[in-house]
Amino acid sequence: MALLAAAVASLALAGPAAAKLTGNYTKFAQCAFTNAEARKCIYSVTEGGEVVLGNKKVPIVNSTTLQGAYGPADEEGFSTFIGATNGVTLSKAAQPVPGGLAGLVNCKEISNFLLRVSCEVTFENGLTGVNSTLELAKPASEIRISENHLAEEEGVALKMPIKVHLENPFLGESCYVGSSSSPIIWNLTDGITSPPAPNAPITGSGGEGELLEEGRILVLRKNVLVDNAWSAPGASGCGGLFSFILNPIINASVGVPAAAGHNTAVLKNTLSVASAAAVRKNNEENP
Repeated sequence: MALLAAAVASLALAGPAAAKLTGNYTKFAQCAFTNAEARKCIYSVTEGGEVVLGNKKVPIVNSTTLQGAYGPADEEGFSTFIGATNGVTLSKAAQPVPGGLAGLVNCKEISNFLLRVSCEVTFENGLTGVNSTLELAKPASEIRISENHLAEEEGVALKMPIKVHLENPFLGESCYVGSSSSPIIWNLTDGITSPPAPNAPITGSGGEGELLEEGRILVLRKNVLVDNAWSAPGASGCGGLFSFILNPIINASVGVPAAAGHNTAVLKNTLSVASAAAVRKNNEENP
């Protein structure tokens, strides 16, 4: 991966700020390239993979995007993330949960009459699909990126605090696994993981690199980031006023709280990184 390391390091600099991006630079429209702290712009699309949460496996079938900028690396090699200018740093792409509501809740097991009736009505109306949506659990500034680890295919390349939103009319609007106070922390690598049992090590991939715009943009296709050493808290907020009844049911079905070694994230990405100064220059040249 020496070539990849050289490519990441060589994303050249160039001048100041103004109004319209063109060509290969258009994907970086939400990068805070006028921010003095921004060194690189990033646009990463997760097109596939899966998330295993407890005993539930959810394939990633709808693309989700991580975008923004990041600053210089600290003494440990990690850069602080700068959120997207439109506020959508991590897009919310709903992923269908296999088995839907029937895989999470058995109405007959609910002792509370009103909640049981509500559950049965939901099934009768055919509203049984459940979506799982990844959301940031902390501000974008809590995300950390290591270019060196990404290039070397070793160590944590992307650290991200997330929560999982379980969506269905019966579950209400606030059914989550993970929260701002108790986030799921992904330490994603394109190298080899070292999880506790029962999980076994899995391997990511740096992908296939291509330099565009005279080396100012690096595109990594078939990049795979993995982590199977993370823990997950129990569900909260499921069923609104009846969450004290429904949360334990969801927990038992999903298998959360789940200790490290029982969960997995595999993200298959196309990752684009550009010099923030080059993006500024392109913006200046196209007012």
